[in-house]
Amino acid sequence: MILQIETATTVCSVALARDGEVVAYKQLNERNVHAEIITLFIEELITTVAIKYSDLDAIAVSCGPGSYTGLRIGVSTAKGLCFALDKPLIAVETLAAMAQGVIDSNEHSNMLLCPMIDARRMEVYTAVFDTKGNRIMATSAEIIDENSFAGLLKDHQILFFGDGAEKCRDILGENFNAVFLAGFTNSATHLTRQAFEKFNQKDFEDVAYFEPYYLKDFIAGTKKA
Repeated sequence: MILQIETATTVCSVALARDGEVVAYKQLNERNVHAEIITLFIEELITTVAIKYSDLDAIAVSCGPGSYTGLRIGVSTAKGLCFALDKPLIAVETLAAMAQGVIDSNEHSNMLLCPMIDARRMEVYTAVFDTKGNRIMATSAEIIDENSFAGLLKDHQILFFGDGAEKCRDILGENFNAVFLAGFTNSATHLTRQAFEKFNQKDFEDVAYFEPYYLKDFIAGTKKA
C-alpha cells in the first residue's frame, strides 16, 4: 500500500493505492488550507481503508515544480511519515503526474500533452509529453508569448491543461493546433502509476536530504499597507 500526496498547487490531495490501483482518496481545491487538512485527510483514509500506518509500504509525494509553500508542506509531511514509520520515500515530478492523469483518461490519444502550473504573471511551469509519457520538452519556467511552442504547434496538436493554461488561452488559442482542456485538477491519484513503478524498481529518495523541485528561487511577496 502506497500513500500518495499532492500539494503542488491549490489542490490538497491524498490517495491510497494498492498494487497500482487507487483504493481511496480525498482532495480539496482551496488555497492556503494544505497545512490544516493534509494530516486529517491522511488519517481519514487510513481509517476508511481500515489499515494501520505500519501497513504502508512507501510514501509518494508530488515533488514539484509548483507552489513553494504547497510543496514544502507536502514534502515535509511525506518525510515526517517516512522517518516515523521507517518507510521509503518516492518522488514523482508534478508535471509528469499531471500528464499521466490525462493519459489515463484515454481521451486525447493524438495530441502532445502540455501541463501548465501557474507561476507569476504570464509565467508557467511547464513541459511537453507524448501520450506514452515520454518527455518531448524539458521542464522549465516559461514566460508565454505568441511564439511559445511555435515549433511544436506547427506540426502537432497540443493539449494545454492545468491551472496555468487558462491564462495562456488568449495568447496561444488562436493557433488551430492549440487545444485547451477545461476543469483539469491536480490529484494524488495521478501519481499512482509512476509511484508503483518506482516502488518496484526500488527507486527511492534519501529522506534526510531530499528537497522539493522548486525550479525557481522563492520570491516573498510584500504586504500591502
